[in-house]
Amino acid sequence: MPEPAPDPIPTRHSLLKRLKDWDDQSSWQEFFDTYWRLIYNVAVKAGLSDAEAQEVVQETVIGVAQKIREFKADPEHGSFSAWLMQLTRWRIADQWRKRRNAHQAPCLSRSSETPGRNPNDTGSTGPMERIPDPMGTALDATWRTEWENHVMAEALEHVKRQVSPRQFQMFDLHVFQKLSVHEVAQTLKASAASVYMAKHRIGRLIKKEVRRLERTNQ
Repeated sequence: MPEPAPDPIPTRHSLLKRLKDWDDQSSWQEFFDTYWRLIYNVAVKAGLSDAEAQEVVQETVIGVAQKIREFKADPEHGSFSAWLMQLTRWRIADQWRKRRNAHQAPCLSRSSETPGRNPNDTGSTGPMERIPDPMGTALDATWRTEWENHVMAEALEHVKRQVSPRQFQMFDLHVFQKLSVHEVAQTLKASAASVYMAKHRIGRLIKKEVRRLERTNQ
């Protein structure tokens, strides 16, 4: 069997060690603040509603609390990313089972009252038969994408603290908001050279920060 691919973003192993103390509320709050949006986004993209996705977040964090003492931060035992994804996958599957059971209950009631085919049945595939497969490869791809977005957001937060707000605004307007260098310079009453400098300096810092996170937190 091929060896599992390394995590695409860093894992805070020092944080995971602290989580083994269930009374360490500050570390649990840090864990929630760090990972809730990742779990939520994956659940929503798996087809769940806002309320269902929030329940997935809650139940996944509970699952982490129940299992964290068993987790070993060792590549031979699998990555934290894969471990957290599996916990999330199970909770997503739970939500789909709840939805399917809620959908089938009234159908069974109608079936007992009126034997035979429902006259409103067109023969087309029902909505609950078209639900996403939470165990499929599509969720794996969604998780990888959201995991990468997660580390990029963390890197950006680190870099924002290293540069001036004005420099980061130049970078944001040009790189993320897609304004031209001339438009950014006009908007902020700055020189084109300063916009170019902000773009290249912050771009280098972001790449450096991502590498640092990957190197020190895997």
